[in-house]
Amino acid sequence: MTPPSLSERNLPKWIQEHISLYQVTNGAEGHMYNGAPALLLTTKGKKSGEPFVLPLYYGFDGTNPVVVASRGGAPNHPYWYTNLLAEPEVQVQVGPEKFNARARTATAAEKPKLWEMMAKIWPAYNEYQSRTDREIPVVILERK
Repeated sequence: MTPPSLSERNLPKWIQEHISLYQVTNGAEGHMYNGAPALLLTTKGKKSGEPFVLPLYYGFDGTNPVVVASRGGAPNHPYWYTNLLAEPEVQVQVGPEKFNARARTATAAEKPKLWEMMAKIWPAYNEYQSRTDREIPVVILERK
């Protein structure tokens, strides 16, 4: 999947700049963002079929990155999460490393440990969960 140009995205400028910096420097810059590690996740649009790239904070479960579908505590899931529910095959860039993965939502048994890990990386996740009745999913990006 080749990501669309930044001009094709309807993203805030600061997110576009983060993605661009990450891609142009091959992860040398942008990997650490606001004091936390960030990866680039490429999903396939469930309606458009087009690739969509977004930076997300992450941790690791073994060798698999873990991300949180928080959307800042909004009542609905983020679009990237609904995209991967429709098409779980994704591309991931962690720093300079790029790989294919299969995304899956953490099980009820897996989630508490993973949530705790992610809340240590980005403490605002706990605040986001308190803002919504929606259970915020934790997603494991299983390397292929």
